[in-house]
Amino acid sequence: MRRPPARAYAASAAALASLLTAPQAAHADSAGDAAATVVEKVPYAMDSSNQAAWWTPVATYKGRGQYTYFAFNEPGSTAATHRPAIARRDPDGVWSRLPLLNSDGQQAEFPDDNGHNQPSVARDGNGRLHVFASMHANSWRYYRTEAPGTDVTDHAAELPDQGVGITYPVVTTAPNGDLYLAARVGAGADQRPGKLYRWDNAASRWSTVATFAAAPNRSVYPDDITVDPAGRVHLLYEWAKAPATAFRHQLSYLRHDPATGTFTDSTGTTLTTPTTPATSDVIQNLTTGEEWSTDNTYTGPAVQSAKLTLDNSTPKITYRYRSADSNGNFHVHYAYPSGSSWTSKTVYTNTQTTAALGITWNTTDTKRIYYITTTGTDQVFVATQNTDGTWTSQSAAPGVSADRLAVQQNTDGKDILYLPDTTHNTLYY
Repeated sequence: MRRPPARAYAASAAALASLLTAPQAAHADSAGDAAATVVEKVPYAMDSSNQAAWWTPVATYKGRGQYTYFAFNEPGSTAATHRPAIARRDPDGVWSRLPLLNSDGQQAEFPDDNGHNQPSVARDGNGRLHVFASMHANSWRYYRTEAPGTDVTDHAAELPDQGVGITYPVVTTAPNGDLYLAARVGAGADQRPGKLYRWDNAASRWSTVATFAAAPNRSVYPDDITVDPAGRVHLLYEWAKAPATAFRHQLSYLRHDPATGTFTDSTGTTLTTPTTPATSDVIQNLTTGEEWSTDNTYTGPAVQSAKLTLDNSTPKITYRYRSADSNGNFHVHYAYPSGSSWTSKTVYTNTQTTAALGITWNTTDTKRIYYITTTGTDQVFVATQNTDGTWTSQSAAPGVSADRLAVQQNTDGKDILYLPDTTHNTLYY
């Protein structure tokens, strides 16, 4: 049965407090125009393993209207497995489901591994969908359509670095239709580098751009990737003591210019790759009491999750940081380049937050930072910056118990929110 068309896309900044309280609640979009909003439950069951902080599970495309693609984990044949799929929303509000298929025509199924085995998706310039799914130091699990509307099938053999463990794949589409992918590569105990790959859309092939970060006794954690209007690739990543840990340090930024092949920091200064913790453009430096540790019970200062957006070509960052005086809570911060360094502002400090963030920006200089708290009736919030530099938060999803999120702004300037409720196995748009 056809679903009724949605009135608009969720969600924008000005009236997010009423976003879900009525099916046609008025709000202002990023251009300041009023629009009606319908927030929808994705009509497919979601597996409880569909939860991460690093992923890029949303892609949007404007053809004859706005299309949205949600990559997600469906329930598997057992409680300990899941099956990746794409939920596509057409401009008329109708949803369709695209399962990821193995070479035998059966839907792919993988073991659950919260925080690792989750999907990322992107759409290339020819309309082909690319999904990277369920890898925690596994060989490539990569699925693609051959053309718009065809099945999403296994193409793992086309990637470089065959047989090497891949983790944390984040992917984005460039203005020219190419794709860029960042991932942690390798499963060594001594170091785990970060590598950058490119999908040449015209040639329909993947290649390695560079190992962008690597150091002895360190592991790289990709957080986000995006491409500016000039085609330059912006990377966000964290460092941890090898081989792995839940708590990371020295959140870092790196920019790649495909036209020149160079990598630079936020000031445009050329950096040699792979970067190390000592040579990276560090956004959040070590603070008092911060230690490199692989102990997952470590309670000291640390970074955990970060996201990136652009003001034209200028990076704007949100991240969670636990300092020595934060009572064990990860506070939400906002950072931007200022001269030769980074300026960081505090956005939210009241209660504990989960490892889930989003940030968007638009031409009216409106910044929106999305985060989730671990307590309260409402837990999904959006913070906007006031003229005096302070931040005001309001509920972004009243009545919806989502505990993870992802955000992408579409070409109409609407923030598309991806909201998993893992307790009730439900995904919201």
